[in-house]
Amino acid sequence: MGLNNALSIASSGLNAVQYAMSVSSQNTANASTAGYIAEQPTVVASAGNGVGNGVLVAGTRLATNTQVQTALYAQNSLASYASTQNNTLSTIAALQGSTSAASGSSGTLSDLLGNIRSAVVSLSSNVTNSAAQSSVVSAAQNFSQSLNNIAQNIQQQRQNAQDSVVSTVKDINTNLTTIGSLSTQIMSLKSVGKDTADLENQRFTALNSLSGDMGITWKVSANGDMNISTTDGVALPTRATSSSGQIVVTDNFPLTTSDATISESSTYPASENGQAIPGIMLNGVDVTANLKGGTLGASIDLRDNTLPVMQAQCDSLAYSVASRFQAQGISLFTDSAGQIPAADQTSSPPSGSLGFAQTIRVSSQYQDAPSLLNAGTAVQNVLSQTFGSTVTGVPSTGLGVSGTLNLGYSGQQDLISLATALTANQASVAADASSRSSLAQSTQTNLQSQFSSASGVSIDKEMANIVSLQNAYSANAKIISAVQSMFSSLLSAVGN
Repeated sequence: MGLNNALSIASSGLNAVQYAMSVSSQNTANASTAGYIAEQPTVVASAGNGVGNGVLVAGTRLATNTQVQTALYAQNSLASYASTQNNTLSTIAALQGSTSAASGSSGTLSDLLGNIRSAVVSLSSNVTNSAAQSSVVSAAQNFSQSLNNIAQNIQQQRQNAQDSVVSTVKDINTNLTTIGSLSTQIMSLKSVGKDTADLENQRFTALNSLSGDMGITWKVSANGDMNISTTDGVALPTRATSSSGQIVVTDNFPLTTSDATISESSTYPASENGQAIPGIMLNGVDVTANLKGGTLGASIDLRDNTLPVMQAQCDSLAYSVASRFQAQGISLFTDSAGQIPAADQTSSPPSGSLGFAQTIRVSSQYQDAPSLLNAGTAVQNVLSQTFGSTVTGVPSTGLGVSGTLNLGYSGQQDLISLATALTANQASVAADASSRSSLAQSTQTNLQSQFSSASGVSIDKEMANIVSLQNAYSANAKIISAVQSMFSSLLSAVGN
């Protein structure tokens, strides 16, 4: 081997080592970046006329395990969906009272109604006793305030879900257009044979974030482009261009929606009696029903399905309590206007009981004059009829502003049983959400571990690579030094 060949081999080795060290450094710097895939340097041998003359840098590739990556991105969507649902429903469940407390002191709606019944029992033995009369009013206020608190919290959570829809759509648009911008750069570099690993990694990082926002499928084309769709196949554009043809990143492309103030009469899809909640549009088409999974899908489901059912349950209980007291001649409960609304849940008071749970209160007449409770027969009837099981129940179906919601339990029950059923139903929904969230996050953690093992950065491995590369660099440098010394000796000998 000639000195020139030795120098060429050592010089190319130094270049390869420097390149490999830069890749290891980048991996180390991004070890904690979500979705980052370890990059691997590619070096190939070079030869001329059958004689080796060093190595060539052949580009960087990603240590991608597509199967694990696809499973992880799908699980990201499931975990975000479950977590969003759990966070919202656990807030509501926390207002339901403690089921572990002694009966009558747990703060549940059924116990609060039981306290009213106990106060009425005490009153029935002496209907003129002012302290007993005040106890009934006080117990009734505790119940109405608790129901107000639960119903108002459910309403607030619906508003929070709507706000989350709007903010998540903006995040989705940012991720989609970021992916589109990176894809354009990747395609341009690939067309001239340039390295695209860093850009591909940035794109996968954005895709990882997008997978938590909603359920997606994705495919990389031969030219380097990335096509993204919803889980049911609706293609999501990734490029918005300005009038000058420049690609722009925007929070209202490709999906558009708008802020909305959510009330108990707000509904999606639009209904005859309700206020329409804006849909999510793609090229002028409403695609709300196609956007499933992730934070977005969970927020839509909470806003349009889970929480409206809980609202209907509370409104149904509020109407049952007020109307059953009224039927015995004691209008103890009214709305804020002093009226007892009609049973129809598709419209707001006074023509219907939609939203009644948020405003039910003890009538100002009874607050000002508890002595109105001194009617002995009426008090006895409250015990036997209002709290009895023979009264006419409330409908279990056809509820809510859409008229399509169901209680999830029978309305043909006594008041305390109705309250128990409401609390149990909502607690069960919250418990199921908690269980699903725990399972989804456990599965996500396992997949993240698999992904990290297959495609992630191992700091230990990178440190070992850097040590090996430093040794290789030193060896190549020594060869160059030795060749230079030989050249110097040769030139000196020739000169003499």
